[in-house]
Amino acid sequence: MNGLTTDVKVLVIGAGAMGSGIAHVAAAAGHPVYLYDTRAEAVDKGRAGIERDLRFLVTKGKLAEADANATLARVIPATDLAVARDAGLAIEAIVENLDIKQKLFRELESLLGEDAILASNTSSLSITQIGVALARPERLAGLHFFNPAPRMKLVEIVSGLATTRAIAETLYATARDWGKVPVHATSTPGFIVNRVARPYYAEAQRVLAERAADPATLDAALRESCGFPMGPFELMDLIGHDVNFAVTNSVFDAYFGDKRFAPSLIQQELVAAGRLGRKSGRGFYDYGEGAKLPPPHTEAPQPGEATLTVVGDLGPAAALIGRIEAAGVDVRRLAGEGLAAGAARGWIEIGGARLALSDGRTASRRAVEEGCANLVLFDLALDYATTPRLTLARADSCGQGAWNGVVGTLQRTGLAIGRLDDVAGLVGLRTVAMLANEAADGVLQGIGSAADIDTAMRYGTNYPKGPLAWADELGVAVVARVLEHLRQHYTEERYRLSPLLQRIALRPDGQFHAG
Repeated sequence: MNGLTTDVKVLVIGAGAMGSGIAHVAAAAGHPVYLYDTRAEAVDKGRAGIERDLRFLVTKGKLAEADANATLARVIPATDLAVARDAGLAIEAIVENLDIKQKLFRELESLLGEDAILASNTSSLSITQIGVALARPERLAGLHFFNPAPRMKLVEIVSGLATTRAIAETLYATARDWGKVPVHATSTPGFIVNRVARPYYAEAQRVLAERAADPATLDAALRESCGFPMGPFELMDLIGHDVNFAVTNSVFDAYFGDKRFAPSLIQQELVAAGRLGRKSGRGFYDYGEGAKLPPPHTEAPQPGEATLTVVGDLGPAAALIGRIEAAGVDVRRLAGEGLAAGAARGWIEIGGARLALSDGRTASRRAVEEGCANLVLFDLALDYATTPRLTLARADSCGQGAWNGVVGTLQRTGLAIGRLDDVAGLVGLRTVAMLANEAADGVLQGIGSAADIDTAMRYGTNYPKGPLAWADELGVAVVARVLEHLRQHYTEERYRLSPLLQRIALRPDGQFHAG
Protein backbone atom coordinates (compact mmCIF):
# COMPACT_ATOMS: atom_id res chain seq x y z
CA MET A 1 0.00 0.00 0.00
CA ASN A 2 1.30 3.45 -0.94
CA GLY A 3 1.14 6.50 1.27
CA LEU A 4 -0.64 9.73 0.37
CA THR A 5 1.14 11.69 -2.33
CA THR A 6 2.46 15.13 -1.44
CA ASP A 7 -0.20 16.88 -3.54
CA VAL A 8 -2.78 15.74 -0.95
CA LYS A 9 -3.55 18.58 1.43
CA VAL A 10 -3.52 17.88 5.16
CA LEU A 11 -5.77 19.60 7.68
CA VAL A 12 -4.57 19.67 11.30
CA ILE A 13 -7.22 20.74 13.79
CA GLY A 14 -5.75 22.19 16.98
CA ALA A 15 -2.72 24.48 16.90
CA GLY A 16 -1.29 23.59 20.31
CA ALA A 17 2.06 21.91 20.84
CA MET A 18 0.82 18.58 19.50
CA GLY A 19 -1.12 19.93 16.54
CA SER A 20 1.58 22.34 15.42
CA GLY A 21 4.15 19.55 15.77
CA ILE A 22 2.10 17.29 13.49
CA ALA A 23 1.67 20.14 11.01
CA HIS A 24 5.46 20.60 11.03
CA VAL A 25 5.96 16.90 10.21
CA ALA A 26 3.44 16.88 7.35
CA ALA A 27 4.74 20.14 5.85
CA ALA A 28 8.35 18.97 6.09
CA ALA A 29 7.31 15.87 4.13
CA GLY A 30 6.04 18.10 1.32
CA HIS A 31 2.29 18.39 1.96
CA PRO A 32 0.38 21.67 1.96
CA VAL A 33 -0.99 21.86 5.52
CA TYR A 34 -3.90 23.81 6.90
CA LEU A 35 -3.18 24.60 10.56
CA TYR A 36 -6.62 25.29 12.04
CA ASP A 37 -7.76 26.57 15.38
CA THR A 38 -10.81 28.53 16.46
CA ARG A 39 -8.49 31.19 17.92
CA ALA A 40 -6.32 33.17 15.51
CA GLU A 41 -3.72 33.80 18.22
CA ALA A 42 -3.34 30.04 18.72
CA VAL A 43 -2.71 29.55 15.01
CA ASP A 44 -0.15 32.36 14.99
CA LYS A 45 1.58 30.91 18.05
CA GLY A 46 1.60 27.42 16.56
CA ARG A 47 3.05 28.59 13.25
CA ALA A 48 5.64 30.67 15.09
CA GLY A 49 6.64 27.55 17.01
CA ILE A 50 7.13 25.67 13.74
CA GLU A 51 9.28 28.52 12.40
CA ARG A 52 11.35 28.53 15.59
CA ASP A 53 11.98 24.78 15.30
CA LEU A 54 12.94 25.11 11.65
CA ARG A 55 15.39 27.94 12.39
CA PHE A 56 16.95 25.86 15.13
CA LEU A 57 17.55 23.03 12.64
CA VAL A 58 19.11 25.50 10.22
CA THR A 59 21.50 26.87 12.86
CA LYS A 60 22.54 23.29 13.72
CA GLY A 61 23.28 22.54 10.08
CA LYS A 62 20.55 19.89 9.93
CA LEU A 63 18.34 21.73 7.44
CA ALA A 64 19.01 24.02 4.51
CA GLU A 65 17.63 27.55 4.71
CA ALA A 66 15.69 27.06 1.48
CA ASP A 67 14.07 23.87 2.79
CA ALA A 68 13.09 25.60 6.03
CA ASN A 69 11.46 28.43 4.11
CA ALA A 70 9.64 26.02 1.80
CA THR A 71 8.34 23.99 4.76
CA LEU A 72 7.01 27.06 6.54
CA ALA A 73 5.41 28.31 3.33
CA ARG A 74 3.40 25.09 3.13
CA VAL A 75 1.79 25.78 6.55
CA ILE A 76 -1.44 27.66 5.80
CA PRO A 77 -3.11 29.43 8.77
CA ALA A 78 -6.83 28.79 9.06
CA THR A 79 -9.56 29.88 11.45
CA ASP A 80 -12.44 28.78 9.20
CA LEU A 81 -12.76 25.06 8.51
CA ALA A 82 -14.52 25.76 5.23
CA VAL A 83 -11.27 26.95 3.62
CA ALA A 84 -9.85 23.44 4.09
CA ARG A 85 -12.65 21.57 2.33
CA ASP A 86 -10.16 20.27 -0.26
CA ALA A 87 -8.04 18.43 2.36
CA GLY A 88 -7.53 14.72 1.75
CA LEU A 89 -6.42 13.96 5.32
CA ALA A 90 -7.75 15.58 8.50
CA ILE A 91 -5.87 15.02 11.76
CA GLU A 92 -7.58 16.07 14.98
CA ALA A 93 -5.41 17.15 17.91
CA ILE A 94 -7.83 18.84 20.28
CA VAL A 95 -9.01 18.35 23.86
CA GLU A 96 -9.48 14.74 25.09
CA ASN A 97 -13.27 14.95 25.28
CA LEU A 98 -15.39 12.39 23.46
CA ASP A 99 -18.40 14.63 22.80
CA ILE A 100 -16.26 17.45 21.40
CA LYS A 101 -14.32 15.08 19.16
CA GLN A 102 -17.48 13.43 17.85
CA LYS A 103 -19.00 16.81 17.04
CA LEU A 104 -15.85 17.84 15.17
CA PHE A 105 -15.70 14.64 13.12
CA ARG A 106 -19.37 14.94 12.16
CA GLU A 107 -18.59 18.42 10.87
CA LEU A 108 -15.53 17.16 8.99
CA GLU A 109 -17.51 14.29 7.48
CA SER A 110 -19.99 16.72 5.96
CA LEU A 111 -17.29 19.19 4.88
CA LEU A 112 -14.59 17.04 3.28
CA GLY A 113 -14.71 14.88 0.17
CA GLU A 114 -15.86 11.28 0.32
CA ASP A 115 -12.32 9.98 -0.13
CA ALA A 116 -10.82 12.07 2.67
CA ILE A 117 -9.30 10.15 5.58
CA LEU A 118 -10.24 11.18 9.11
CA ALA A 119 -7.68 10.65 11.87
CA SER A 120 -7.54 11.35 15.59
CA ASN A 121 -4.38 11.94 17.61
CA THR A 122 -6.19 10.82 20.78
CA SER A 123 -4.02 9.02 23.30
CA SER A 124 -6.81 7.65 25.48
CA LEU A 125 -10.22 7.65 23.78
CA SER A 126 -11.69 4.77 21.80
CA ILE A 127 -11.51 5.17 18.03
CA THR A 128 -14.53 2.89 17.80
CA GLN A 129 -16.51 5.13 20.13
CA ILE A 130 -15.51 8.31 18.31
CA GLY A 131 -16.59 6.70 15.04
CA VAL A 132 -20.07 5.84 16.32
CA ALA A 133 -21.09 9.43 15.56
CA LEU A 134 -20.15 9.11 11.89
CA ALA A 135 -22.14 7.92 8.91
CA ARG A 136 -18.96 6.29 7.56
CA PRO A 137 -16.82 5.28 10.53
CA GLU A 138 -14.75 3.02 8.30
CA ARG A 139 -12.64 5.97 7.16
CA LEU A 140 -11.70 7.01 10.70
CA ALA A 141 -8.51 5.79 12.39
CA GLY A 142 -6.15 6.83 15.13
CA LEU A 143 -2.91 8.53 14.11
CA HIS A 144 -1.23 8.84 17.49
CA PHE A 145 1.97 10.88 17.48
CA PHE A 146 4.20 11.29 20.53
CA ASN A 147 5.35 14.63 21.88
CA PRO A 148 7.34 16.39 20.47
CA ALA A 149 6.00 15.13 17.15
CA PRO A 150 8.87 16.40 14.95
CA ARG A 151 11.44 14.49 17.04
CA MET A 152 9.67 11.39 18.34
CA LYS A 153 9.72 8.63 15.75
CA LEU A 154 6.78 6.48 16.79
CA VAL A 155 3.27 6.78 15.38
CA GLU A 156 0.54 4.36 16.46
CA ILE A 157 -1.92 3.60 13.64
CA VAL A 158 -5.04 2.65 15.58
CA SER A 159 -7.93 0.76 14.00
CA GLY A 160 -11.42 0.87 15.46
CA LEU A 161 -13.91 -1.92 14.82
CA ALA A 162 -15.13 -0.18 11.66
CA THR A 163 -11.77 1.06 10.30
CA THR A 164 -10.98 -0.54 6.94
CA ARG A 165 -7.62 -2.20 6.47
CA ALA A 166 -6.97 0.03 3.45
CA ILE A 167 -7.29 3.18 5.57
CA ALA A 168 -4.94 1.79 8.24
CA GLU A 169 -2.40 0.68 5.63
CA THR A 170 -2.52 4.05 3.86
CA LEU A 171 -1.87 5.88 7.13
CA TYR A 172 0.91 3.43 7.97
CA ALA A 173 2.62 4.05 4.63
CA THR A 174 2.09 7.80 4.94
CA ALA A 175 3.66 7.93 8.40
CA ARG A 176 6.58 5.90 7.07
CA ASP A 177 6.96 8.35 4.17
CA TRP A 178 7.01 11.16 6.73
CA GLY A 179 10.10 9.62 8.32
CA LYS A 180 8.26 8.03 11.23
CA VAL A 181 8.27 4.49 12.63
CA PRO A 182 4.63 3.36 12.41
CA VAL A 183 3.03 0.42 14.19
CA HIS A 184 -0.45 -1.04 13.91
CA ALA A 185 -2.62 -1.17 17.03
CA THR A 186 -6.24 -1.97 17.76
CA SER A 187 -8.47 0.46 19.62
CA THR A 188 -8.18 -0.66 23.23
CA PRO A 189 -7.51 1.46 26.35
CA GLY A 190 -4.04 2.98 26.16
CA PHE A 191 -3.37 1.42 22.72
CA ILE A 192 0.15 -0.07 22.93
CA VAL A 193 2.47 2.36 24.68
CA ASN A 194 0.21 3.82 27.35
CA ARG A 195 -0.95 0.33 28.31
CA VAL A 196 2.31 -1.61 28.22
CA ALA A 197 4.22 1.17 30.03
CA ARG A 198 2.03 1.09 33.15
CA PRO A 199 4.28 -1.35 35.08
CA TYR A 200 7.27 0.95 34.66
CA TYR A 201 5.61 3.41 37.00
CA ALA A 202 3.57 0.94 39.03
CA GLU A 203 6.32 -1.44 40.14
CA ALA A 204 8.65 1.35 41.25
CA GLN A 205 5.84 2.93 43.27
CA ARG A 206 5.05 -0.46 44.79
CA VAL A 207 8.67 -0.93 45.87
CA LEU A 208 8.67 2.62 47.26
CA ALA A 209 5.45 1.87 49.17
CA GLU A 210 7.26 -1.06 50.80
CA ARG A 211 10.01 1.40 51.82
CA ALA A 212 12.70 -0.72 50.19
CA ALA A 213 14.60 2.39 49.04
CA ASP A 214 14.15 6.06 48.28
CA PRO A 215 13.16 7.36 44.82
CA ALA A 216 16.71 8.42 43.90
CA THR A 217 18.09 4.93 44.58
CA LEU A 218 15.28 3.25 42.63
CA ASP A 219 15.67 5.70 39.74
CA ALA A 220 19.40 5.01 39.62
CA ALA A 221 18.80 1.24 39.53
CA LEU A 222 16.53 1.51 36.49
CA ARG A 223 18.46 4.26 34.72
CA GLU A 224 22.08 3.30 35.35
CA SER A 225 21.76 -0.48 35.59
CA CYS A 226 18.87 -1.27 33.24
CA GLY A 227 19.47 1.44 30.65
CA PHE A 228 16.12 3.22 30.79
CA PRO A 229 16.56 6.86 29.73
CA MET A 230 14.95 8.18 32.92
CA GLY A 231 14.03 6.61 36.23
CA PRO A 232 10.27 6.23 36.86
CA PHE A 233 10.10 8.88 39.59
CA GLU A 234 11.97 11.55 37.65
CA LEU A 235 9.88 10.65 34.59
CA MET A 236 6.60 11.01 36.49
CA ASP A 237 7.82 14.36 37.81
CA LEU A 238 8.52 15.42 34.22
CA ILE A 239 5.19 14.20 32.81
CA GLY A 240 3.23 15.70 35.71
CA HIS A 241 1.53 13.60 38.36
CA ASP A 242 -1.89 14.94 37.46
CA VAL A 243 -1.41 13.69 33.89
CA ASN A 244 0.24 10.37 34.79
CA PHE A 245 -2.30 9.64 37.52
CA ALA A 246 -5.19 10.48 35.18
CA VAL A 247 -3.87 8.12 32.48
CA THR A 248 -3.41 5.34 35.04
CA ASN A 249 -6.97 5.83 36.30
CA SER A 250 -8.29 5.93 32.74
CA VAL A 251 -6.68 2.61 31.86
CA PHE A 252 -7.69 1.09 35.22
CA ASP A 253 -11.32 2.13 34.77
CA ALA A 254 -11.43 1.10 31.11
CA TYR A 255 -10.28 -2.40 32.06
CA PHE A 256 -13.04 -2.67 34.67
CA GLY A 257 -10.73 -2.32 37.64
CA ASP A 258 -8.14 -4.88 36.59
CA LYS A 259 -5.66 -4.90 39.49
CA ARG A 260 -2.68 -4.88 37.11
CA PHE A 261 -3.46 -1.23 36.41
CA ALA A 262 -4.34 -0.15 39.95
CA PRO A 263 -3.28 3.46 40.70
CA SER A 264 -0.82 4.27 43.47
CA LEU A 265 -1.93 5.80 46.76
CA ILE A 266 1.42 7.60 46.90
CA GLN A 267 0.76 9.34 43.60
CA GLN A 268 -2.81 10.11 44.64
CA GLU A 269 -1.44 11.92 47.70
CA LEU A 270 1.00 13.92 45.55
CA VAL A 271 -1.82 15.06 43.28
CA ALA A 272 -4.02 15.96 46.25
CA ALA A 273 -1.18 18.02 47.70
CA GLY A 274 -0.56 19.83 44.41
CA ARG A 275 2.93 18.33 44.15
CA LEU A 276 2.67 17.70 40.44
CA GLY A 277 6.35 17.51 39.62
CA ARG A 278 8.54 19.93 37.73
CA LYS A 279 5.68 22.19 36.67
CA SER A 280 4.64 22.84 40.29
CA GLY A 281 8.17 22.91 41.67
CA ARG A 282 7.83 19.72 43.68
CA GLY A 283 6.89 16.09 43.17
CA PHE A 284 8.96 13.15 44.28
CA TYR A 285 11.84 15.61 44.10
CA ASP A 286 12.18 19.30 44.98
CA TYR A 287 12.69 21.63 42.00
CA GLY A 288 12.64 24.88 43.92
CA GLU A 289 15.30 27.52 43.50
CA GLY A 290 18.63 26.25 44.76
CA ALA A 291 17.33 22.71 45.33
CA LYS A 292 19.51 19.80 44.28
CA LEU A 293 18.34 16.33 43.40
CA PRO A 294 19.35 13.84 46.08
CA PRO A 295 22.00 11.27 45.21
CA PRO A 296 21.15 7.57 45.21
CA HIS A 297 22.26 5.46 48.14
CA THR A 298 25.67 3.94 47.41
CA GLU A 299 27.39 1.52 49.77
CA ALA A 300 30.60 2.71 51.44
CA PRO A 301 33.85 1.06 50.24
CA GLN A 302 34.63 -2.36 51.71
CA PRO A 303 37.79 -4.48 51.38
CA GLY A 304 36.24 -7.49 49.63
CA GLU A 305 37.69 -10.92 48.88
CA ALA A 306 40.64 -11.95 46.69
CA THR A 307 39.04 -15.23 45.57
CA LEU A 308 35.57 -16.54 44.86
CA THR A 309 33.89 -19.61 43.45
CA VAL A 310 31.28 -19.71 40.69
CA VAL A 311 28.85 -22.61 41.03
CA GLY A 312 26.85 -23.56 37.95
CA ASP A 313 25.61 -21.17 35.28
CA LEU A 314 24.75 -17.53 35.98
CA GLY A 315 22.67 -17.31 32.80
CA PRO A 316 22.02 -13.70 31.76
CA ALA A 317 24.52 -12.47 34.36
CA ALA A 318 27.44 -14.56 33.05
CA ALA A 319 29.33 -11.44 31.88
CA LEU A 320 29.70 -10.39 35.51
CA ILE A 321 32.25 -13.18 36.03
CA GLY A 322 34.56 -11.91 33.31
CA ARG A 323 34.36 -8.47 34.82
CA ILE A 324 35.31 -9.80 38.24
CA GLU A 325 38.25 -11.72 36.76
CA ALA A 326 39.44 -8.60 34.91
CA ALA A 327 39.54 -6.82 38.28
CA GLY A 328 42.13 -9.29 39.54
CA VAL A 329 39.92 -11.55 41.63
CA ASP A 330 40.83 -15.23 41.47
CA VAL A 331 37.75 -17.04 40.11
CA ARG A 332 37.27 -20.77 40.57
CA ARG A 333 34.50 -22.67 38.82
CA LEU A 334 32.38 -25.64 39.82
CA ALA A 335 29.99 -27.30 37.39
CA GLY A 336 27.16 -27.29 39.90
CA GLU A 337 25.86 -30.81 39.37
CA GLY A 338 23.06 -31.76 41.65
CA LEU A 339 21.74 -28.26 42.32
CA ALA A 340 18.50 -28.39 44.25
CA ALA A 341 15.41 -28.23 42.07
CA GLY A 342 14.29 -25.00 43.72
CA ALA A 343 17.68 -23.32 43.50
CA ALA A 344 18.83 -20.82 40.94
CA ARG A 345 20.85 -22.06 37.95
CA GLY A 346 24.03 -20.87 39.61
CA TRP A 347 25.57 -18.51 42.13
CA ILE A 348 28.84 -17.07 43.39
CA GLU A 349 30.41 -18.04 46.70
CA ILE A 350 32.22 -15.04 48.21
CA GLY A 351 33.80 -15.70 51.59
CA GLY A 352 30.98 -17.02 53.71
CA ALA A 353 28.21 -15.56 51.52
CA ARG A 354 26.28 -16.68 48.45
CA LEU A 355 25.52 -14.12 45.70
CA ALA A 356 22.82 -14.90 43.14
CA LEU A 357 20.64 -13.19 40.58
CA SER A 358 17.12 -12.56 41.86
CA ASP A 359 14.42 -14.95 40.63
CA GLY A 360 11.46 -13.03 42.07
CA ARG A 361 11.63 -14.48 45.58
CA THR A 362 12.81 -12.44 48.52
CA ALA A 363 16.34 -13.14 49.72
CA SER A 364 14.95 -14.21 53.10
CA ARG A 365 12.66 -16.82 51.54
CA ARG A 366 15.42 -18.15 49.32
CA ALA A 367 17.81 -18.30 52.25
CA VAL A 368 15.42 -20.66 54.02
CA GLU A 369 14.43 -22.68 50.95
CA GLU A 370 18.01 -23.09 49.73
CA GLY A 371 19.57 -23.55 53.17
CA CYS A 372 21.94 -20.59 52.94
CA ALA A 373 21.67 -17.96 55.69
CA ASN A 374 24.21 -15.51 54.20
CA LEU A 375 22.36 -14.98 50.93
CA VAL A 376 22.68 -11.79 48.87
CA LEU A 377 20.70 -11.19 45.67
CA PHE A 378 21.55 -8.85 42.82
CA ASP A 379 19.20 -7.12 40.43
CA LEU A 380 18.86 -7.15 36.66
CA ALA A 381 21.28 -5.10 34.55
CA LEU A 382 21.15 -4.36 30.84
CA ASP A 383 24.80 -5.37 30.42
CA TYR A 384 26.68 -6.81 33.39
CA ALA A 385 29.99 -6.23 31.61
CA THR A 386 29.57 -2.45 31.48
CA THR A 387 26.90 -1.39 33.98
CA PRO A 388 28.20 1.30 36.36
CA ARG A 389 25.82 0.26 39.15
CA LEU A 390 24.49 -2.95 40.61
CA THR A 391 21.70 -3.13 43.17
CA LEU A 392 21.72 -5.73 45.94
CA ALA A 393 19.46 -6.98 48.73
CA ARG A 394 20.30 -9.39 51.52
CA ALA A 395 18.35 -11.95 53.52
CA ASP A 396 17.40 -10.98 57.05
CA SER A 397 19.63 -13.83 58.18
CA CYS A 398 22.69 -12.50 56.33
CA GLY A 399 25.47 -11.25 58.61
CA GLN A 400 27.08 -7.85 58.20
CA GLY A 401 30.51 -9.34 57.58
CA ALA A 402 29.21 -11.57 54.80
CA TRP A 403 27.42 -8.59 53.25
CA ASN A 404 30.53 -6.43 53.41
CA GLY A 405 32.57 -9.15 51.70
CA VAL A 406 30.15 -9.30 48.77
CA VAL A 407 29.95 -5.52 48.46
CA GLY A 408 33.71 -5.04 48.59
CA THR A 409 34.43 -7.75 46.04
CA LEU A 410 31.98 -6.23 43.55
CA GLN A 411 33.35 -2.76 44.22
CA ARG A 412 36.74 -3.97 42.99
CA THR A 413 35.23 -4.11 39.49
CA GLY A 414 34.35 -0.41 39.63
CA LEU A 415 30.69 -1.02 40.41
CA ALA A 416 28.73 1.42 42.54
CA ILE A 417 26.63 -0.76 44.83
CA GLY A 418 23.10 0.27 45.66
CA ARG A 419 21.10 -1.43 48.39
CA LEU A 420 17.42 -2.25 48.69
CA ASP A 421 15.63 -3.72 51.64
CA ASP A 422 14.62 -7.33 51.03
CA VAL A 423 11.85 -6.86 48.46
CA ALA A 424 10.62 -9.54 46.05
CA GLY A 425 12.17 -9.25 42.59
CA LEU A 426 14.14 -6.14 43.59
CA VAL A 427 13.20 -3.34 41.16
CA GLY A 428 14.79 -3.82 37.73
CA LEU A 429 13.93 -7.49 37.36
CA ARG A 430 10.33 -7.21 38.49
CA THR A 431 9.78 -4.14 36.30
CA VAL A 432 11.10 -5.79 33.13
CA ALA A 433 9.21 -9.01 33.91
CA MET A 434 5.96 -7.08 34.33
CA LEU A 435 6.56 -5.08 31.14
CA ALA A 436 7.09 -8.34 29.26
CA ASN A 437 3.96 -9.82 30.86
CA GLU A 438 1.85 -6.85 29.80
CA ALA A 439 3.33 -6.92 26.29
CA ALA A 440 2.55 -10.63 26.03
CA ASP A 441 -1.08 -9.98 26.94
CA GLY A 442 -1.11 -7.26 24.27
CA VAL A 443 -0.09 -9.82 21.67
CA LEU A 444 -2.54 -12.40 23.01
CA GLN A 445 -5.44 -9.94 22.83
CA GLY A 446 -4.58 -8.74 19.33
CA ILE A 447 -3.63 -5.21 20.33
CA GLY A 448 -0.45 -5.51 18.29
CA SER A 449 2.05 -8.04 17.02
CA ALA A 450 5.15 -8.91 19.06
CA ALA A 451 7.26 -6.93 16.60
CA ASP A 452 4.96 -3.88 16.68
CA ILE A 453 4.72 -3.87 20.48
CA ASP A 454 8.49 -4.06 20.89
CA THR A 455 8.95 -1.35 18.24
CA ALA A 456 6.37 0.86 19.95
CA MET A 457 8.11 0.59 23.31
CA ARG A 458 11.54 1.21 21.79
CA TYR A 459 10.53 4.32 19.87
CA GLY A 460 7.63 5.62 21.96
CA THR A 461 9.39 5.45 25.32
CA ASN A 462 13.04 4.99 24.32
CA TYR A 463 13.32 1.74 26.27
CA PRO A 464 16.71 0.08 25.69
CA LYS A 465 15.01 -3.09 24.43
CA GLY A 466 11.51 -4.11 23.51
CA PRO A 467 9.97 -5.97 26.48
CA LEU A 468 9.47 -9.19 24.52
CA ALA A 469 12.94 -9.11 23.00
CA TRP A 470 14.28 -8.57 26.52
CA ALA A 471 12.28 -11.60 27.72
CA ASP A 472 13.77 -13.64 24.87
CA GLU A 473 17.26 -12.61 25.93
CA LEU A 474 16.69 -13.42 29.61
CA GLY A 475 14.80 -16.57 28.76
CA VAL A 476 11.00 -16.53 28.67
CA ALA A 477 10.95 -19.42 31.15
CA VAL A 478 13.10 -17.33 33.51
CA VAL A 479 10.67 -14.41 33.24
CA ALA A 480 7.73 -16.75 33.82
CA ARG A 481 9.40 -18.09 36.97
CA VAL A 482 9.99 -14.56 38.28
CA LEU A 483 6.34 -13.67 37.75
CA GLU A 484 5.16 -16.86 39.41
CA HIS A 485 7.32 -16.12 42.44
CA LEU A 486 5.91 -12.58 42.62
CA ARG A 487 2.37 -13.97 42.46
CA GLN A 488 3.12 -16.44 45.23
CA HIS A 489 4.72 -13.74 47.36
CA TYR A 490 1.93 -11.18 47.03
CA THR A 491 -1.01 -13.57 46.38
CA GLU A 492 -2.46 -10.88 44.11
CA GLU A 493 -4.15 -10.94 40.72
CA ARG A 494 -1.77 -8.13 39.71
CA TYR A 495 1.05 -10.65 39.16
CA ARG A 496 -0.87 -13.30 37.26
CA LEU A 497 1.06 -14.81 34.40
CA SER A 498 -0.04 -13.98 30.85
CA PRO A 499 -1.35 -17.16 29.22
CA LEU A 500 0.75 -16.40 26.14
CA LEU A 501 3.94 -15.85 28.12
CA GLN A 502 3.34 -19.15 29.91
CA ARG A 503 2.71 -20.88 26.58
CA ILE A 504 5.88 -19.47 25.01
CA ALA A 505 7.89 -20.53 28.06
CA LEU A 506 6.80 -24.14 27.47
CA ARG A 507 7.75 -24.24 23.79
CA PRO A 508 11.01 -25.87 22.69
CA ASP A 509 12.24 -22.59 21.16
CA GLY A 510 10.89 -20.55 24.11
CA GLN A 511 11.05 -17.27 22.17
CA PHE A 512 8.59 -14.53 21.19
CA HIS A 513 10.76 -13.68 18.19
CA ALA A 514 11.72 -17.23 17.24
CA GLY A 515 13.73 -17.57 14.05
